[in-house]
Amino acid sequence: MSGEAGELLFLPLGGAGEIGMNLNLYCYDGQWLMVDLGITFADDSLPGIDVVLPDPRFIVEHRDDLLGIVLTHAHEDHLGAVPYLWTQLRCPVYATPFAAEVLRRKLAGGDGTMAGIEDLVITEVPLGGSLTLGPFEIEFISLTHSIPEPNALAIKTPAGTVLHTGDWKIDPDPLVGAVTDEAALRRWADDGVLAMVCDSTNVFRDGESGSEATVRANLIELIGGLTGRVAVGCFASNVARVATIVAAAEAAGRHVALVGRSLWRITEAARVTGYLEDLPPLLTDRDGGLLPPDKVLYLCTGCQGEPRAALSRIASNNHPHITLGEGDTVIFSSKIIPGNDLGAGARRGAPSAGARALCANATGARIGGRRERRSPEARAGAGRGRRSRPFGSSAA
Repeated sequence: MSGEAGELLFLPLGGAGEIGMNLNLYCYDGQWLMVDLGITFADDSLPGIDVVLPDPRFIVEHRDDLLGIVLTHAHEDHLGAVPYLWTQLRCPVYATPFAAEVLRRKLAGGDGTMAGIEDLVITEVPLGGSLTLGPFEIEFISLTHSIPEPNALAIKTPAGTVLHTGDWKIDPDPLVGAVTDEAALRRWADDGVLAMVCDSTNVFRDGESGSEATVRANLIELIGGLTGRVAVGCFASNVARVATIVAAAEAAGRHVALVGRSLWRITEAARVTGYLEDLPPLLTDRDGGLLPPDKVLYLCTGCQGEPRAALSRIASNNHPHITLGEGDTVIFSSKIIPGNDLGAGARRGAPSAGARALCANATGARIGGRRERRSPEARAGAGRGRRSRPFGSSAA
């Protein structure tokens, strides 16, 4: 399957009609372009499985005609499969600086263990930059999202132009990174677009996702009124939310301890690429435990109920350095991604004994809370099958 002469093909091998595992292919005159190569995380229907990869067999059979992989941004469902599958493809990889740095750190951290992965070369493309791969002329267009440097791709071919959006949301005040390049979008619209391939998790929900600036103001007010230890769960990749939570902690006189390897990896990548430069020193979970309860805020992975992530380990009293109890508060600063409803709902309903769990709406305002005084067995099953209310805005 390589199409007829002059024919432009779009072939998604993952990510179409599902959450995560993005692998998109474009073909013109027998030459292939891959956009993104991501993973998805297994749910309770796949016990013992942590990560699910797209099936690349079709393009592996055509890899001699594969011109390269272009990454739209650094979310796991868009680049997380590169360390596992690249050795089967062995083609150039292109990304803007932040995504390139995140991928390098994943490889250096052992996420890629396949023999030959050391041959992978990542070519950085500047924001708003362009490149030509065979018949594909590609321009990167800056958008806004819950991670730095989300890019749409204007893919121009002799058959016409496709706008591949990648992930996006409309945020006029993103706090971290540039605003959406509306001028570039209008320019391509005026030139004529053959098709738009659009990716946005909550695209079928009415309303606005809200600005990070609004979330920050409300989180500062919320955290400022809490006593005891505070633990906040958010997506590690949401760099703007990390900055917001740190700002709220500072305003409340608290020091922030990062809990989770991916949080350290993302914040370090952000600093290297020019984001989060004004962030104060961050503590380890061990050091955070040495502070008085009202002087610490734990910023944790696991807002989607991932069983091995920090919040789940804390909830099951299985974390080596953190124990929460009466008078402490857990805040969920993320939406539940569709497909994670069961696991996330169950684990969000199971904070450590006595700790209060808070959720809020997309503006960061509190909408609920509860205290738990149940056995670990009861807590593990709490909330099963219910959707927790979202705290903050983080479309994926």
